[in-house]
Amino acid sequence: MPLKIVGYDELFGWTMDQVVETIGKKGNCTYCGVFRRQALDRGANLLNIKHVVTGHNADDIAETVLMNLLRGDLPRLSRSTSIITGSASTGIQRSKPLKYAYEKEIVLYAHHKRLDYFSTECIYSPEAFRGTARTLIKSLEKVRPSAILDIVRSGEDMARLTPDKNQDACACDEGEGMGGCGSANGRTSGGELAEMEAALKPKHKTTELETEISPNGTPTDDGSVKLPLRGRRQQKGQRQRPTGPLQTLGACIKCGYMSSQQVCHACTLLETLNKNRPEVSI
Repeated sequence: MPLKIVGYDELFGWTMDQVVETIGKKGNCTYCGVFRRQALDRGANLLNIKHVVTGHNADDIAETVLMNLLRGDLPRLSRSTSIITGSASTGIQRSKPLKYAYEKEIVLYAHHKRLDYFSTECIYSPEAFRGTARTLIKSLEKVRPSAILDIVRSGEDMARLTPDKNQDACACDEGEGMGGCGSANGRTSGGELAEMEAALKPKHKTTELETEISPNGTPTDDGSVKLPLRGRRQQKGQRQRPTGPLQTLGACIKCGYMSSQQVCHACTLLETLNKNRPEVSI
């Protein structure tokens, strides 16, 4: 297969050096992440490719899991830990076959097989939030060598309990995250959470009877008393909170890229950059 290089300059008219020069070293990962994912999709469409294979390794997955946890963004765990990602509406799937391979193992294999590879990381990554997560994981690995895979497996376990919201309507704008939207392995539909809820319902009868504990730590003389369940119930006369309409995937009115908004995230970011660009270059 011939090598096809798709650059930001060719697609968007901006290089990352120009973006950083305009907005500074903070927040540039948001621009790079949105541009990179759209570049992958555009390059795949250009070559009529329906499945893109990326080189994300265990270190990358662990960093993303930790970032999502620190940001409290649990719904994205399913997308970041799934090997196969993508949406049926986009027609392009993505795979991470090196998900459980350490970064150092991949470098050693490429070195001994004399394969060409990039040995340097992004020069702006130390300033990014991902750089902080990477430093923390490397410190944990010194104490516990299996820390990277432990974090990956923990992310998988938590993803099974967290439904992925509107995975089919997502425009794949994850900021500093990675991978596509949704999952093709059925783990992100919230089915596991529904099954767990159904399994816990028969146990609610036993939780209705609770023992009242006095301040000194001993049960009261009355024994067990019936207490109401702690679940949220709609009060009488209280209006039910209306749910917003689900987003539908359409096309950006500017570039034609698939988006749940009239203007995709990439065009919104480009509009901000173009406003700050001088009309006459010196």
